[in-house]
Amino acid sequence: METFEEYLTKKKVDSVAFQAEEETLWNEWAILFEQLHPNSFTTQKLFLINKIRRRFPLEVKKN
Repeated sequence: METFEEYLTKKKVDSVAFQAEEETLWNEWAILFEQLHPNSFTTQKLFLINKIRRRFPLEVKKN
């Protein structure tokens, strides 16, 4: 089972920045994520995840 942090990485969200700036929302989502299947979580939060991804994009390191 993947963790919430791993899920956010797959969704290209910087978990550290998200948690630092939106700690309450991050904690709410982490608790909900533990209770749901990842696909159900995505379905429920799809549009919100997109907004969070734009605010906290994961920096992809290129070799």
